[in-house]
Amino acid sequence: MNSFFRSLLPALVLGGTVWATLALRSAAEPIKLGFIPLTDCAPLVVAKELGLFEKHGVNVELSKEASWANIRDKVLNGELEGAHCLFSMPFSVYTGIGGKAGSEMKIAMVLNNNGQAITLSKDFCGMVGFKDLSHVAGAVKQVQARKEVTFAMTFPGGTHDIWLRNWLAAAGVNQKSVGIITIPPPQMVANMRVDNMEGFCVGEPWNGVAATQNIGFTEIASQDIWKHHPEKALVVNSAFANTKKEDLKKVMKAILEACQWLDNMGNRKKAAQWLSKPYYVNAPVQVIEARLLGSNDLGCDLGVQKYKDDYMTFYNKGFVNTPRKAHGMWFLAQYVRFGYLKSAPDYKGIAEKLVLDDLYAEVAKSMNVPVATDDMKSFKTTYDVPFDPANITAYLSGTKK
Repeated sequence: MNSFFRSLLPALVLGGTVWATLALRSAAEPIKLGFIPLTDCAPLVVAKELGLFEKHGVNVELSKEASWANIRDKVLNGELEGAHCLFSMPFSVYTGIGGKAGSEMKIAMVLNNNGQAITLSKDFCGMVGFKDLSHVAGAVKQVQARKEVTFAMTFPGGTHDIWLRNWLAAAGVNQKSVGIITIPPPQMVANMRVDNMEGFCVGEPWNGVAATQNIGFTEIASQDIWKHHPEKALVVNSAFANTKKEDLKKVMKAILEACQWLDNMGNRKKAAQWLSKPYYVNAPVQVIEARLLGSNDLGCDLGVQKYKDDYMTFYNKGFVNTPRKAHGMWFLAQYVRFGYLKSAPDYKGIAEKLVLDDLYAEVAKSMNVPVATDDMKSFKTTYDVPFDPANITAYLSGTKK
């Protein structure tokens, strides 16, 4: 062999190996994760934009979806391996409230705490102030004197639905006296603009957008209803969880790293820039950024509410990301409380079936991330009686409907 070609042989072999590796990577089926255009899809967006999925060895495609029903259907039929999803949605679907009873969507980890809100239309401006629950019932009756009052949430049995119903109960509003409808998050502001509803509960940035556009005002944030509540989760279908567990763990590692990056407040302006893009949330960057930084311009001349430690969090030293069975049981109890379920479900059994807490603990420990140890302990939300997962009957007997 010519000495010149002999000298090139190692490079050619190495180059062939590299190209073969690239070919294998490109041929690999991508893992498709869905998201709804909300600020709290940020962990998926950041993991994509920072190249964290690639860093951990998985090829992930993000798919922008129109509604939570789309997310449900595509996760269950396998079009999506997983998604940014309402924490309580798997429980709603499994119990038949928001889907076919018995359908399993698995919660791999929590993506964020806090950061949702209830927006009221200008009909209520001047009658109800920020966190002013004492005047809500009277204001509703005043508005009802001239028209029907309708509230919107995003999915039956979803987190936004339950924050809305808890707020109504705390304010003394009979939920049968008002309409409650389902509207996809990105359509909330447009529907309020044309007077299709007088209030809605949704994730950011849509509460901020309504205030900025002078269409409505923020009456209360979800962290005021339950500080550090679970909100969105990484939810996957059973097939992905069971047959591609190693890939799922890599996805979780990338997202967990993104959550850590997001909780460095110096990174949130950059995150807001990414989220504002048309292919992600498609909303004004200044609105996304402000509420990510804990600064809520409430609208209706109510001023600015600044959250110090209970703005939208994504990591919080691991407190955020641990999925708790007790939280799932709390949502199941709300379904009984508000009449979605006529009898008590198997609270613990359903939670154990749907919450992949052992898998999360394995991933977290491999990354030296603390795993929360408060699961199955009693806790209390702001306007409610304490919830003890060991005595849900006693909890329900003390709640307001």
